[in-house]
Amino acid sequence: MDGNGTGPKKNDQNHDSKASGKTFLVHNRSGNHLPELDSESVIRKTENCSPVPAEDKGVDIINIKGIEDIGYVQQDSILLNARIPEENTQCRQGLYFQDGERRVDYILTYQIKKPGSSRRHSSRLTDNALTRSLRRSRGPPPQQDPEGATQEHNLQYHEDDKRVCREEFEGNLMEMGLDLEKDENSKTPGMGFVKIHAPWHVLCREAEFMKLKMPTKKVYEVNHGSSLVEKMNTFISKVTEPLHPKVEENRIHNVKHLSYPFSREKQHLFDLSDRDSFFDSKTRSSIVFEVLKRTKCTKFEYSMGITSLLANGVYMDAYPLHDGDIDGENSDPNDRKLLYEEWASYSVFYKYQPISLVRKYFGEKIGLYFAWLGVYTQMLIPASLVGVIVFLYGCVTVNDDIPSMEICDKRNNVTMCPLCDRACSYWNLVMACGTARASHLFDNPATVFFSVFMALWAAMFMEHWKRRQMRLNYIWDLTGFEDEEEALKDHPRAEYEFRVMQKSLKKDQNAQKSEKEKLTCEDRLPAYMTNVVMMLFMIGVTFAIVFGVIVYRISTTSALHMSSDPTTRSNVRVTVKTTAAIINLVVIIILDEVYGAVARWLTILEVPKTDKSFEERLIFKTFILKFVNAFTPIIYIAFLRGRLVGRPGSYLYVFQSYRMEECAPGGCLMELCIQLSITMLGKQLIQNNLFEIGIPKLKKLIRYIKMKKGAFQEEEQREKKLQRYETDHFLEPYAGLTPEYMEMIIQFGFVTLFVASFPLAPLFALLNNIIEIRLDAKKFVAELRRPIAARAKDIGIWYNILRGIGKVAVIVNAFVISFTSDFIPRLVYQYMYSPDGSMHGFVNHTLSYFNVSDFEEGKDPLEPMHLGYRVEICRYKDYREPPWSQTPYEISKEFWAVLAARLAFVIVFQNVVMLMSDVVDWLIPDIPKDISVQIHKEKILMVELFMKEEEVKMQNSDSMAMRADKDNCNNHSSVHRSESTPNSHGSVF
Repeated sequence: MDGNGTGPKKNDQNHDSKASGKTFLVHNRSGNHLPELDSESVIRKTENCSPVPAEDKGVDIINIKGIEDIGYVQQDSILLNARIPEENTQCRQGLYFQDGERRVDYILTYQIKKPGSSRRHSSRLTDNALTRSLRRSRGPPPQQDPEGATQEHNLQYHEDDKRVCREEFEGNLMEMGLDLEKDENSKTPGMGFVKIHAPWHVLCREAEFMKLKMPTKKVYEVNHGSSLVEKMNTFISKVTEPLHPKVEENRIHNVKHLSYPFSREKQHLFDLSDRDSFFDSKTRSSIVFEVLKRTKCTKFEYSMGITSLLANGVYMDAYPLHDGDIDGENSDPNDRKLLYEEWASYSVFYKYQPISLVRKYFGEKIGLYFAWLGVYTQMLIPASLVGVIVFLYGCVTVNDDIPSMEICDKRNNVTMCPLCDRACSYWNLVMACGTARASHLFDNPATVFFSVFMALWAAMFMEHWKRRQMRLNYIWDLTGFEDEEEALKDHPRAEYEFRVMQKSLKKDQNAQKSEKEKLTCEDRLPAYMTNVVMMLFMIGVTFAIVFGVIVYRISTTSALHMSSDPTTRSNVRVTVKTTAAIINLVVIIILDEVYGAVARWLTILEVPKTDKSFEERLIFKTFILKFVNAFTPIIYIAFLRGRLVGRPGSYLYVFQSYRMEECAPGGCLMELCIQLSITMLGKQLIQNNLFEIGIPKLKKLIRYIKMKKGAFQEEEQREKKLQRYETDHFLEPYAGLTPEYMEMIIQFGFVTLFVASFPLAPLFALLNNIIEIRLDAKKFVAELRRPIAARAKDIGIWYNILRGIGKVAVIVNAFVISFTSDFIPRLVYQYMYSPDGSMHGFVNHTLSYFNVSDFEEGKDPLEPMHLGYRVEICRYKDYREPPWSQTPYEISKEFWAVLAARLAFVIVFQNVVMLMSDVVDWLIPDIPKDISVQIHKEKILMVELFMKEEEVKMQNSDSMAMRADKDNCNNHSSVHRSESTPNSHGSVF
């Protein structure tokens, strides 16, 4: 094994360079010439990958000796500016350097625009290699003459600047110990690729800096609990064996390696027998990314890191590589292919997720997202079962519901007041029979039980997730881990650096800078003002659209009532409700995309300093806008519709011509259910699933078409297979987990906030999530570039949002039951006003009387004889005094009794359910008992391991001291003997 941990080195460099016809000039850091080497002495030949044919391929090689860093002499780093040989298309599909041994850990891409002459480009590159150390020793490079710069073309000058930045940045990367290899003649037109490999000593150094916990040689037995619990776990594991993916990492292991932060001084603690696999590809790429973030380009007036270089177009993209192909008979086995077969395929939708393998490939942050999504989906199973039972209870008892039976009884010839002015006429209550029976499916006594159940379910879900999260922290060796964002909180974003640079340039260049420039609140004040104004404006747009839909419903109702078709007139309510809900859905989907873009734009305006700050501000804005967008129409129907109507003869009008909407005789709960179901199902089917499948594929197709037009015109070029780094270049860039979490948070709101009106919401959420898990998995494995593996111990701010929604859901459901449904009015009637304690007469009790002679002028029906008889008294749903009382049309005492009962129910329901939720939180510990025992055991074992190490050191030092004393004694005695030994003449003198 060589020093890089990349395999055995071949020292047979005795090939005849003259036979190849090419020699390569190699320089060290001081610029001195080294002996000339042939191609095969630099590019090592392997069994699977042939060297570059010297007569066909010209290669310029710069070999720069790395600096000594913390006691480690770095191995030679190689920068190649070469073509990839045709043979390499079959040599591990571009996952390795040309030597076939060093694995590609990271890729930088840049745009190639040919300068005035190729000779100028090569000379600049060689000069950069030869004189880099001399220029650093002499100080910063001289500033270019602005007058001379104007003589060149602006575009050419700009590209030269980018090239100079790349050369310095890549040189700095090599000084950090990384190996680089360039490919500027790939099959991707106009793109150059820089392949980066991290040698063994760099991996060790950075792993120590990053405090990565790595498994030691010490293993211990994992205690899964008592013998009974262990037997139960074994039995459950055997029963659910078909549900487990065929992944080694997903099986229950009885032993676990003791982990410890990696240290180069304690390498003997770790199993380094196979250095190639000690740091997996995910860890290697994250280590290289840390080096990229620390490395700076100081060629110009301000320092630029990799984020600034990407933002300024010096590099186009930076990404790690996927492990290999996911399909094809000849594709080698790899973690990506295994994930595609056992996780991202729809055929395994019934199986558990291989979370440990997901974490191994994508990192802890993405692993925690899919683990949370899996726990959420599993918890939806009992909620769905209870919701279906509640719905079936409503179906079974619909024929026993006395109020709906009274509405459907044709013998009760109750004449109702018109639903709109002039165009609408009087109608019989029996026409609302279908609506009343359908309302009972969702408005029955079981609804209250289901609301309490869902509140407790939300609390149990949060507690269950905390325990699952703690267990994953233990398994993934994240216990005691502090968020890496805290350690990197001062690492600025590219936009922040650019704004600071602009601010510094505006100041007098001759002024002495006392401290480093930074953006203050004064600098951000215009952005803050823009944020406030735009957020209020967007929320106002949402309210305006909801109001527009209200006007649509009112006007459409009047228009349909004027229709000559009796079928149209009889289905006015259903038509208006459904079409309005669909319009709301379309508007919500469109505004969601707009609000997402607006939230990102507003966050960019603020120029947050760090990525963590940017993400938190973006999440806050996006959540506020999307939550208001999704739930404003539902809140209106639940709490406002039917309460701002007025009464016959004194209605409330909009624009002095549109009368406000009324609820149906069976209440507004049915309309709330229709709105909620259409919005929820539409968002899940159209926005979440269809868009997630269609848009990435469409973008990939567009990128491929552009690539095809650029350089794939010839049939021969089209048949050539792209390298792995070229294939990944055409994948969609990873944009973070915010969109994935956001859609699930909105869905969680649908499931919990208004579940009293739609018991089937958990069932539809469960069906959606079963598809969503595989859809997201396929997107991450096959459609997106491989993201940087980020460490995390929890789901961050999303947990607080979920907990807040759970608390708000208790209050919302209490108000839905009290004010939207007829549950409280029925209880009040049954126990206070019913003559026999039954529900007979409830409908008549809730209807008030109106004398048609009291209609305002011009508001009475155009066809008063529509029912075939003259109407003198009509009924409407409200608690008001009759026209023959002393206070006609005033609010009756029954209204105040019902209102008091409703408010009392809200207070009792809220406090009781929240108390029960707190009891659940208290009863269920956050850390499982077996995990706390294992964590304590690990600490003890770690102390024992270091005590044993100290004892070994003491014994070694004692043995060395005794050996030194013995040697000293032997030397002293030998000297004494030599002094007393007679000379050749028999005398001691």
